[in-house]
Amino acid sequence: MIELLLLALALSMDAFAVSLGLGAKHTLKPVKLAVLAALYFGVFQGLMPLIGYFGGREILGFASDYTRWIAFALLVLIGAKMIYESMSDAVDEEVKCITHKLLLVLAIATSIDAMAAGFTLGLIDVGPLLSCLMIGLTTVVISFIGVFVGAKSGAALESKAEILGGVVLILIGFKMLLF
Repeated sequence: MIELLLLALALSMDAFAVSLGLGAKHTLKPVKLAVLAALYFGVFQGLMPLIGYFGGREILGFASDYTRWIAFALLVLIGAKMIYESMSDAVDEEVKCITHKLLLVLAIATSIDAMAAGFTLGLIDVGPLLSCLMIGLTTVVISFIGVFVGAKSGAALESKAEILGGVVLILIGFKMLLF
């Protein structure tokens, strides 16, 4: 169960980082923005691992002798990607108006990693539905808080949240491989 909580926290770091940025840029109605961000990010973070789980079950069924290695590789790659993206100097374009379409795009973009991580859910001792519910609810809470933290602190914490999430995913990958 601790492993699932760590996975949920790590996967929610992308959504947290985006929520920080949204909160930093749009401080006029933080409660409404926090609720919308929490709902969009939480739903997609919760659904995408389930899609990955069902797709991965078929793929991993053929490679059952190597599932630990596959899970390790996926988690390390996702974690490394999160760390790399946190250090890139990509220009964060100013978003003038938060629309449902924008939130939908951001929710999908931040949950792609969760879909890939869903391939590994069969290796955790908790059912996939409960796992996805836990990931989704964790993201709801983290995203909601992220908007308010962003409104208070600015966007300075965005990259640190992604680095932390990446490191945690890499450590979970090593744990799955070694233990």
